[in-house]
Amino acid sequence: MKYISTRGDPQQRNFCEILLEGLAPDGGLYLPIRYPKIDDATLGYWRLLPYPELAFELLSLFIDDIPAADLRRIVEKTYTAEVFGTHEITPLKALEPGVSLEALSNGPTLAFKDMAMQLLGNLFEYELARRGETLNILGATSGDTGSAAEYAMRGKHGIRVFMLSPHGRMSAFQQAQMFSLQDANIHNIAIEGVFDDCQDIVKAVSNDLEFKRRHKIGTVNSINWARLLAQVVYYFAGYFQASKSDLEQVSFAVPSGNFGNICAGHVARMMGLPIKQLVLATNENNVLDEFFRTGSYRVRGSAETHETSSPSMDISKASNFERFVFDLLGRDAQRTKQLFKTEVEQRGRFSLGADEFARIAGFGFVSGSSTHADRVATIRDTWQRFGVMIDTHTADGLKVAREHVEPGVPMIVLETALPAKFAETIVEAIGIEPPRPPAMQGIEQLPKRFAVMPADVQAVKAFIADNA
Repeated sequence: MKYISTRGDPQQRNFCEILLEGLAPDGGLYLPIRYPKIDDATLGYWRLLPYPELAFELLSLFIDDIPAADLRRIVEKTYTAEVFGTHEITPLKALEPGVSLEALSNGPTLAFKDMAMQLLGNLFEYELARRGETLNILGATSGDTGSAAEYAMRGKHGIRVFMLSPHGRMSAFQQAQMFSLQDANIHNIAIEGVFDDCQDIVKAVSNDLEFKRRHKIGTVNSINWARLLAQVVYYFAGYFQASKSDLEQVSFAVPSGNFGNICAGHVARMMGLPIKQLVLATNENNVLDEFFRTGSYRVRGSAETHETSSPSMDISKASNFERFVFDLLGRDAQRTKQLFKTEVEQRGRFSLGADEFARIAGFGFVSGSSTHADRVATIRDTWQRFGVMIDTHTADGLKVAREHVEPGVPMIVLETALPAKFAETIVEAIGIEPPRPPAMQGIEQLPKRFAVMPADVQAVKAFIADNA
């Protein structure tokens, strides 16, 4: 399987080449040259497999430059009951008839990002050892990616992590998870700005090819194809649990800020998984909802980016979105480059043509948004009716999911994080402090190690150069 850039770079690459790279040299994102198609027999066989076996089978379709025995060993090491709490790894929890939650937040940092990041850490360590190389990982986080990456990479041989986050804009729990880590290979940088400023810095550094190569910069954000690929697996796992036969369709509702999680659903659907709707849910930062309703994508500046009670979605520039638009445009790299390289960078927006906008329906996407009042009401309702406590982002997903439920089509809401990460809003909604695992008790009081910096590319480069 070869990989290409959404912006037309002529070189086709193998999986392990792009594993350590992040952005393509032309600033585009990597996608497989084609999506493998899953036939009925394969779907029926996969239905019977435990999660690690399902992950191995699916990943094998996209990864042909790691020996099968090694890949199987990596996957089996990653997806264990010890790490994720259950042998099912991503069990479904039924709510009202036709609506279920898929539990994705039982990993070490209590967020769905662990599902991919734990695999990514093991893949990185394997490939770096095979090459005899080191890697400096540069990432940006609005809350959960950072801690998931750091917990996956801490102590890994040959890997250093430099994680950017918006100063003062995460929950106290999220900050403590990251900043309390004292591992020598973990570096936290709090940027005076919003998440999009952090993300822009990561992209700017990645686009400086000389600096990137000299300091061996890689990325764990959802622009990394390997991370997105790992997330495709739980769409298949959710489908098999929610359906009784391979003739049924299901829908997925996905809280979305950076478009990585739901983009994995798009890939699963392109592979042939019978997904009826991909329901995209935003919070008050509704850039993506606006796009799917109107065909116009308008990036918001820092002043227009709301600070909300679902902070991991406080994003106004969805870096993964380019992958879907590339497919939407029939994989027209020049048109994709025009929209993202020219129009977004120069004007901060683009609008699809009428015929381009009309194609969206064929990809199953619908959307909606949620407010603080909505998520508080949804958290309260879900607790009162079902005795189930959900976090703020999952509440956004559930609120929008209910607007798109269809008779006879199971709706699976992807759980985003455990409620303990957002205790303040949970207490506001139901008057109860959410439980947290013993390992996370009192982490807000632990000593913290982090650096505060302005939103300045050169300052971040200098920090990396001094600490790499």
